[in-house]
Amino acid sequence: MQRTSYKRIILKLSGEALAGQQGYGIDSEMITSIANQVKEVYDMNVEVAIVVGGGNIWRGIAGSKKGMDRATADYMGMLATVMNALALQDALEAIDVPTRVMASIAMQQVAEPYIRRRAIRHLEKGRVVIFAAGTGNPFFSTDTTAALRAAEIEAEVILMAKNKVDGVYTADPFKDATAEKFDTLTYLEVLNKNLGVMDSTASSLCMDNNIPLIVFSITENGNIKRVVQGEKIGTLVKA
Repeated sequence: MQRTSYKRIILKLSGEALAGQQGYGIDSEMITSIANQVKEVYDMNVEVAIVVGGGNIWRGIAGSKKGMDRATADYMGMLATVMNALALQDALEAIDVPTRVMASIAMQQVAEPYIRRRAIRHLEKGRVVIFAAGTGNPFFSTDTTAALRAAEIEAEVILMAKNKVDGVYTADPFKDATAEKFDTLTYLEVLNKNLGVMDSTASSLCMDNNIPLIVFSITENGNIKRVVQGEKIGTLVKA
């Protein structure tokens, strides 16, 4: 059996990661690639929970900036995450990875309600768990969901998968050619330098609960496995 650095992980997928190069909606090739990478670590007996965003379909904050009620816009964003979770579940089960979608908003026809003890039991039984619908509350991001669920299920690390960058930089590397990549950071540095890795609520929650975060690129096949095996890729953020 291959050695791993972690037994239980939270994989944070942005909606943009599922959109791939097309920038909107769900890219079938990209979601298949992500599913295959998850299977690699699942086959190593790592317990995998996934928090998925919805920005490839709808962003609540963008809707609110156009005059929509913020709470309504955020609830629409939560529904977008459920669509992504179901698509990811389908891709995983197509390659024989047992998966459960647990939603923070009641929709029993398509997903189980989120219950902490049940989620942990699914992981212990060897199922991948996908957390959908954010925290179930407006005004909270899916980054905060990842931090909250990681604390609840006692995950050892949050793996934040990006599809455009391979870590955390001093500035946007697409706009600033002098931007430099960080190998390690503390959550205080993230907050003080306003680096935008996670929102401040998520960063504070991770810092208070001593949950490390690794930011890396999802576009290179095998990267999730490399991180789980302890290879130093991306940027490590710790308390």
